[in-house]
Amino acid sequence: MVLRPSFLLILACLSGSFGQQDLRNKAFVFPTSSATAAVHLDVSNQQPLTKLTVCLRHYTLLSRSYGLFSYATQSNNNDFLILKKDVNEYSIYVGGSVAVFKVPEKAEPSWDHICVSWDSTNGLVRFWLNGKPFPRRSLKKGYSISQEASIVLGQDQDSFGGGFKIGQSFVGEISDVNMWSWVLRPSLVRLSKNNIDISNPLISWKSLSYTLKNEVFLEDFLSPQEKCI
Repeated sequence: MVLRPSFLLILACLSGSFGQQDLRNKAFVFPTSSATAAVHLDVSNQQPLTKLTVCLRHYTLLSRSYGLFSYATQSNNNDFLILKKDVNEYSIYVGGSVAVFKVPEKAEPSWDHICVSWDSTNGLVRFWLNGKPFPRRSLKKGYSISQEASIVLGQDQDSFGGGFKIGQSFVGEISDVNMWSWVLRPSLVRLSKNNIDISNPLISWKSLSYTLKNEVFLEDFLSPQEKCI
């Protein structure tokens, strides 16, 4: 029996799994706290990572801790993790070790664009918030991150592919998620903030392969004007 493309699309939607899609002007919406809702990303990395950069945009009203980007391996749940620990604190984990970046509190909620990079050569962790760099920290010099990964948005994995806690779940919207196996220069971080293509991504928002788990929805991106309170 020959399956028509429309029938294959219906099957994909029912399973919550999608092939590569261009998600420009889209956002993943996490409407409520959940111990099950997540977005699982597929990546075709074939080598251990000794350098990386992750950039994404997020919007939330939460004041508690929540996971944004979790890269777990069989050997370490927190091989690479971006955790918003508090309203003015991001915690970046590499190989289970953590670097903390304090940020100013905002007068009102708005979209934030963040980029995080790590270089095993010197251990330097770089953090940018809305295009502005923060003082560099150092983690896990000489370390490598396994390519056998479970990558999740909106949760902190306490086990490979799961172990989510409702108290660390993200509630809000995530967009423009990209990852590279190298450290972006500051000029390229600015390009990422402006949604300009950067070559050779491991994960590309313009060609994303993902699986939605439970109460997560793909919706149109809302402009800052539409998000004003």
